[in-house]
Amino acid sequence: MTAAAVTADQLLARVRELLAAHPPATTARGAFLRARFDAGLAWVHYPEGLGGTGAARSLQGIVDAELEAAGAPDNDPRRIGIGLGMAAPTILAYGTEEQKRRFLRPLWTGEEVWCQLFSEPGAGSDLAALGTRAVRDGEDWVVEGQKVWTSSAHTARWAILIARTDPALPKHQGITYFLCDMTAPGVEVRPLRQITGEAEFNEVFLTGVRIPDAHRLGEVGQGWAVARTTLMNERVSIGGMRIPREGGMIAPVAAAWRERPELRTHDLHQRLLELWVEAEVARLTGERLRQQLALGQPGPEGSGMKLTFARLNQEISGLEVELLGEEGLLYEDWTLRRPEIVDFTGRDAGYRYLRAKGNSIEGGTSEILLNIVAERVLGLPAEPRDDKDLAWKDLAR
Repeated sequence: MTAAAVTADQLLARVRELLAAHPPATTARGAFLRARFDAGLAWVHYPEGLGGTGAARSLQGIVDAELEAAGAPDNDPRRIGIGLGMAAPTILAYGTEEQKRRFLRPLWTGEEVWCQLFSEPGAGSDLAALGTRAVRDGEDWVVEGQKVWTSSAHTARWAILIARTDPALPKHQGITYFLCDMTAPGVEVRPLRQITGEAEFNEVFLTGVRIPDAHRLGEVGQGWAVARTTLMNERVSIGGMRIPREGGMIAPVAAAWRERPELRTHDLHQRLLELWVEAEVARLTGERLRQQLALGQPGPEGSGMKLTFARLNQEISGLEVELLGEEGLLYEDWTLRRPEIVDFTGRDAGYRYLRAKGNSIEGGTSEILLNIVAERVLGLPAEPRDDKDLAWKDLAR
């Protein structure tokens, strides 16, 4: 079927066929998810055989709502967010047919968790300055280096990895993109304790890790272009998440305001109104962004959404702590935990306040995203870059 030929009624007919053949009440969760993928109801806009039907992306919500109403299990998207939001669209755009068929199905069903091996101790905001090396050895690449700020590396089976394959080229040109087996010899994951007391982040050491050339994504030296696809999708997945009205971080603050009148002051009321309106504007803007996404690849607008998401989360969580007074300073769990997901719900206000500090760093620092918005959205002159045409090996470090 072509995208124009696939209608909502046809998708709903597929849903009914899936539910009849695999009743959610009597079908194991994994079996149901695999059947849903095979029926083309995972990502409806993906091609046939890869979890979709080639339908319009906007029709996904109809499928999701019908399955939810029938009590069907979902794929726990928060646990596998890196795979869904970053790895999958990149594999779809640059992967071989063999790579797409090997990786997309277990990625979507959650049988294989993914992480992202991009940032390094000396290459965070300036990601293209990365120094992790990959050297060709026959049909393999041998990787040496260190990555940092790697969410979910302790639970991941696979990673998207960028490494330098030609240090004689300028920094953006000598990078290649790989799919790395996190269980391979030489991969070491160490926890990074955060201000919350948790360790959802990690540092990853790669020592003589062998990656088959068959797990290279895109051409040799094309890694920066491939990585940009990942990064644009990452910012949309972080800043453009679908939430209901008065959802997200504003929800517990608004609830506390309504349920506990003794906490109210005029000053806090004004700030809550302003942030509530901003949160609603951001939510509606996110809806418009998803409509644009349905027409093609994400653009730099996702950077603006991610900027807004970070600022609002920090301001709203700060207001919540101030509203609750001494109670807002409490945080029940300072022990070292290794969570599988980042969960803002059902947690203390103190946790939300502390964890939100990372929102302006993860997925691209706010300072770098401001440059992207200025240059690529507003068309302002680019900042001078003296190192753009220099060989990476000649750069000062």
